[in-house]
Amino acid sequence: MTTQHQNYDVIIVGGAIYGSSVAWWLTQMPGFQGRVLVVEKDPTYENAATSHTNSCIRQQFSNRVNIGVSQFGADFIKNFRRFMGDHPEVPELVLQSYGYMYLADTPEFAETLRESQKVQASLGAGTKFMTRDEIAADYPFYRLDDILGANHNLLDEGYFDGGTMFDWFKRMARKNGVEYAHDEVTAITRDSNRVTGVTLKSGGFIACGVLVNTAGTRGALVAQMAGLDIPIEPRRRYTYIFDASHPLDRDLPLTIDPTGVHMRTDGRYYLAGGPPDDDPAVDFDDFNADHGLWEEKFWPIIATRIPQFEEIKLINMWVGHYDYNKLDQNAIVGPHPEVSNFLFCNGFSGHGLQQSPALGRGLAEHIAYGEYRSLDLRPFYVDRVLRGEKFLEKAVI
Repeated sequence: MTTQHQNYDVIIVGGAIYGSSVAWWLTQMPGFQGRVLVVEKDPTYENAATSHTNSCIRQQFSNRVNIGVSQFGADFIKNFRRFMGDHPEVPELVLQSYGYMYLADTPEFAETLRESQKVQASLGAGTKFMTRDEIAADYPFYRLDDILGANHNLLDEGYFDGGTMFDWFKRMARKNGVEYAHDEVTAITRDSNRVTGVTLKSGGFIACGVLVNTAGTRGALVAQMAGLDIPIEPRRRYTYIFDASHPLDRDLPLTIDPTGVHMRTDGRYYLAGGPPDDDPAVDFDDFNADHGLWEEKFWPIIATRIPQFEEIKLINMWVGHYDYNKLDQNAIVGPHPEVSNFLFCNGFSGHGLQQSPALGRGLAEHIAYGEYRSLDLRPFYVDRVLRGEKFLEKAVI
């Protein structure tokens, strides 16, 4: 596909949730008049992590930065139409706040939950630590023999329609002048400490002032084209939709079992998911499923935790990919210290959709003004990765 111009102020590599969030937010930055191009190799987004997301948001992190990012995300979801300029065609988004339920089966993890609850509460989150008896009183369907306590939050934490949010990021970015190209970046050209442009698969060199890497699981490949390196790789994550012969009499919070399996209400059905026991990096296009995992791993764990789920019927399943940050499973966002006009937006490790409103806004601010003006996202900088220093977050699913 031929682009409309040969020079852009900003080229965004990857047009899924982050490419489109950054693109739309750039159109909201007062005074920014730059020309923006989004290059997307597959505009169906069939295998993008955005298309395989479970669309949930939580404030139950241990790191103050992640909590602030999610708090803005919840505000954005609840006021979506207003953020989109009160456009009459923009739908309202609903945040179904059934909350996350982190179950602890060891004294050490119970204490970690208590510490995290204090941090969350200090920032205004509604998280409360629950004893086993309190859990049983509010949610009597759990088997709790091995559980010592849990954290739960019914305020601004649960499911929302991430697909609709993504669709309107795209639509409104285009409406506001962002150009999308169905193409693929095959090379990135540098002049010393600056990126000067990209070569497209369709042919031709396109110059740019800033390049933004929002290529999902392929983020490391895009970085390598510029002679840079980040520890990102694709890893399989399984999602199952099931029906229950004996449905619960109330919403099932997004329950994180100590085994790492999670489950929640999903309309009239239920959703469960998690990693395989053997969790290596996989090829970018490898979405093959181990169909034995349902009966060997997931169903026994689900039925053990909730005995009413001993009689369930699998309705659907799919495999998606995390863009997994091997260092610390948290985002890498912002400019490279040696190539200042190459900006990262990678490595979300499952947090991506919920963090896209705040991090898209932050990157747009950095591009437009050279600084973060809302949330300080510097703790996500790639510098920590280059030094091997982990972003400390205890609540990773």
